[in-house]
Amino acid sequence: MRAKFKWPLALMALAVPGLAAANAELAKLQKDPKQWVMQAGNFYNWRYSELKQINKDNVKNLRVAWQFSTGVLRGHEGGPLVIGDTLYIHTPFPNKVFAISLDDYTIKWKYEPKQDPSVIPVMCCDTVNRGLAYAEGKIFLQQADTTLVALDAKTGKEIWKTVNGNPKIGETNTNAPHVFKDKVFTGISGGEFGVRGFMAAYDINTGKQVWKCYSTGPDNEMCFDPDKTMTWTDGKMAPVGKDSSLKTWQGDQWKIGGGTTWGWYSYDPELNLMYYGSGNPSTWNPTQRPGDNKWSMTIFARDVDTGKAKWVYQMTPHDEWDYDGVNEMILADITVKGKKRKALVHFDRNGFAYTMDRASGELLVAEKYDPKVNWATHVDMKTGRPQVVAKYATSKHTSPDRGPDINVKGICPAALGSKDQQPAAFNPKNGLFYVPTNHVCMDYEPFQVEYVAGQPYVGATLSMYPAPNSHGGMGNFIIWDADKGKIVASKPEKFSVWSGALVTAGDVAFYGTLDGWIKAVDTKDLKELWKFKTPSGIIGNVTTWEYKGKQYIGVLSGIGGWAGIGLAAGLEKDTDGLGAVGGYRELARYTELGGVLTVFSLP
Repeated sequence: MRAKFKWPLALMALAVPGLAAANAELAKLQKDPKQWVMQAGNFYNWRYSELKQINKDNVKNLRVAWQFSTGVLRGHEGGPLVIGDTLYIHTPFPNKVFAISLDDYTIKWKYEPKQDPSVIPVMCCDTVNRGLAYAEGKIFLQQADTTLVALDAKTGKEIWKTVNGNPKIGETNTNAPHVFKDKVFTGISGGEFGVRGFMAAYDINTGKQVWKCYSTGPDNEMCFDPDKTMTWTDGKMAPVGKDSSLKTWQGDQWKIGGGTTWGWYSYDPELNLMYYGSGNPSTWNPTQRPGDNKWSMTIFARDVDTGKAKWVYQMTPHDEWDYDGVNEMILADITVKGKKRKALVHFDRNGFAYTMDRASGELLVAEKYDPKVNWATHVDMKTGRPQVVAKYATSKHTSPDRGPDINVKGICPAALGSKDQQPAAFNPKNGLFYVPTNHVCMDYEPFQVEYVAGQPYVGATLSMYPAPNSHGGMGNFIIWDADKGKIVASKPEKFSVWSGALVTAGDVAFYGTLDGWIKAVDTKDLKELWKFKTPSGIIGNVTTWEYKGKQYIGVLSGIGGWAGIGLAAGLEKDTDGLGAVGGYRELARYTELGGVLTVFSLP
């Protein structure tokens, strides 16, 4: 009789040709709904769970199971990881990490990096951190000061650390690291300081940099092949051609051109491609930087092993409104226009939701997902370019009567977009998307600004307010059909829905609000089923797991981020916080600072 022997997971993975250990381990763990092993739940950014102990009939009975204070104030974005019997949670600056026992809620270990507080003033929109990553017994932390750290998941001891950027020139990090195959990926923040964006891949075992590819500049530095990197051109895919970025900047402006990469990344193991978006070009005064400013505001599809760009698509050429393109790319196999597609669905800051073919890069659908979006009439499906309304232009290159010191009023959405980084969820049961949105407009006045390394390079003054002639609130939670490009249902909210959504097989969608409510709604029609007021405003992402036969729902509360920067940093002037302070002033009547993880279960 043959003895049964269980191979360690890492060794099993090495036995599979062409599959790196971390990929095989994470591929297996993400299929276990009892755990929550990466920030979005899986490689595809679904934020969906097969758990259904909590369902639309009994969710009304949810009660607080336990709470944990992080001991840190300011904005708490991201959410916990749950691996086995341990929950891992992070904080904003100074970026503490806690490992908490799910048996008795004791702290197994705590890691608190020593960071120079001088990094805080060069963090644009609060001291947030979007979460941890896990692979092969390691927890990965991306610190604000750009240090990337690998910790032993059992002990919290440092295994390696490496420096990803330079805060002295405005480079910081707020993104969660992501592990695909044998690499950990991280981007860079600092578009408001004239930072040049990039994506970097590090070896998970040594911390050695494997590749680094920029958003702007020469082809080789962007990891572009002019003949093979494709983009949507004249109704079809075509090569980008030589110097595709350099031709769209004046002189050396690309060197301080923005295009930072602080959002969420996804991965298709079959195509071996990772997907992410780049942010706004620097400066916010568009008249100073004529041209399309490629490849800011762009969706990138890159080979995970080499960084080579397979295809790119720029959503907002010559951005005039800070419509950062970093929001998550959700990978879903859905039917589009009668044909089954390996789709990529992206809800951009600019107010348009894009459905693309993620293998080829073809543009399939581009429609407004907030009815108040007015800066462009539509996206031309042949060119892929939004058709800008001259009345809402802020650049003299678009409209000759616009430019520095001219205040353009009534632009929708505001700079923080119809959706910022708060991630949407995909429901494979019905093929629909559940999207937390902002319903906010702005006045935008650019001004001349000079670049000085490490100093703000913004060049615009903003005022924000709820979308006029609407329900009076600043947010909606919506269901989106990515095939038809239509809103299926919409639930208005008083404030922006700044938390990440979660959908479960129990036919419940969860999200949090800036004034501190976590809510459960029916996935069919968004009927509210339950809500609970947490100690502070919610900008964290809702997650779920099961331990010892019981399903739990967890969310971080802790007001802050761009929308809550007034409360988080004690700012007073309406135009402070890049316009958010005035727009969200009323928040102070509803919530206060405080970082708490609240966990719920059925009684």
